[in-house]
Amino acid sequence: MGAVVGTLTLQTRQRRPSRATMFGSTNHDRVDDDLELSVVCHRPEALEQLEAQSNFNKKELQVLYRGFKNECPSGVVNEETFKQIYSQFFPHGDASTYAHYLFNAFDCSQSGSIKFEDFVTALSILLRGTTTEKLQWTFNLYDINRDGYINKEEMTDIVKAIYDMMGRFTYPALKTDTTKQHVDAFFQKMDKNRDGVVTLDEFILSCQEDENIMRSLQLFENVI
Repeated sequence: MGAVVGTLTLQTRQRRPSRATMFGSTNHDRVDDDLELSVVCHRPEALEQLEAQSNFNKKELQVLYRGFKNECPSGVVNEETFKQIYSQFFPHGDASTYAHYLFNAFDCSQSGSIKFEDFVTALSILLRGTTTEKLQWTFNLYDINRDGYINKEEMTDIVKAIYDMMGRFTYPALKTDTTKQHVDAFFQKMDKNRDGVVTLDEFILSCQEDENIMRSLQLFENVI
């Protein structure tokens, strides 16, 4: 989860603010907005609605929107653009596969694009959601085929994608059977009834029993 939240929120803090936002502007900014209407494909929901639906306040939403719009002037992010942005934070590895899974988790409507509302919804859960909400979101990330279970094939794909993303900075150095060992350890811990799949309830219960996982869920609560 740290890889999810850390990279996505870091870029909102480092990017320079754009002049025109949807959240109140000067007359000059309104002119800029008018000029941009011809290229903007999607206008986000009103600030008040997003504030009511998320765990962010007005100022935080402004920061997020400026970073989002700076990267995506059209107002939407397709998968290829998402991969390009995400890969910047892992220059020594190949983040494309993990970014693909992450994109699908953000694109909850399966529309093939991520709107600002989707971005806010996911970050609101990952940064400010309850423990159960955070774990549900992470479970959905791992449940690649969205059938309500995590099987060994899915977990193998996720672990491989994470190792590919980390590249040569993976420590300790990977061995041939490292991925299998991690997947086996995951199922030994999570698959309570030993039926070969992990359910949402099993996943949440196992995570709540692990102090390290619980601490990791709190790392980014004040990142914005």
